[in-house]
Amino acid sequence: MNTLVLTAHPDLSTSTANRKWFEALSDIEGIVTRNLTSVAGAEMHFTPSVEQALLEQADRIVMQFPFYWYSSPPVLKAWIDQVLLFGFAYGQGGDKLQGKELILAITTGGPAESFQAGSFNRFSMNEFLTPFEQTASMVGMNYLPPFVLHSAMSRDKTKLEASIAELISHVTKPRIEFHNKELIKAF
Repeated sequence: MNTLVLTAHPDLSTSTANRKWFEALSDIEGIVTRNLTSVAGAEMHFTPSVEQALLEQADRIVMQFPFYWYSSPPVLKAWIDQVLLFGFAYGQGGDKLQGKELILAITTGGPAESFQAGSFNRFSMNEFLTPFEQTASMVGMNYLPPFVLHSAMSRDKTKLEASIAELISHVTKPRIEFHNKELIKAF
């Protein structure tokens, strides 16, 4: 299986969890990693044909990012807007992503219990991630359970190190193993 990891962090060099995840995933055969901030620069400009070619070569796409204001950092939104175009991802002739798989790999600053109804953030992670699930549906991708590391800013080194192996397992797991699993793999 060919996997494309799109890492969307404003400054990966200052990250703890996302940087370690990016580095670990970069060392795995069959996985291509892209630091979208480095690729796009300050202007957040992508070359659609380059990005689309990478998507066409992948069976599974992983969007890796810190959860910012209940969504992704702006660079991932810019990538989506500039790459998932009519005629490529949807609309007439837009079937290039049909059947491919999408996994989200996310870090949050808050604890898991703060992402549920009646709690601090008022909604569950599933609810917050609905736009990504709908985007996958719109372009014909199979939305697989996201991987979420809560309280990533806690600096708990044991939890962070354990999350690396868990993330690799999650990202490389055959699709059949996701059947009847909880929607979010929270770590």
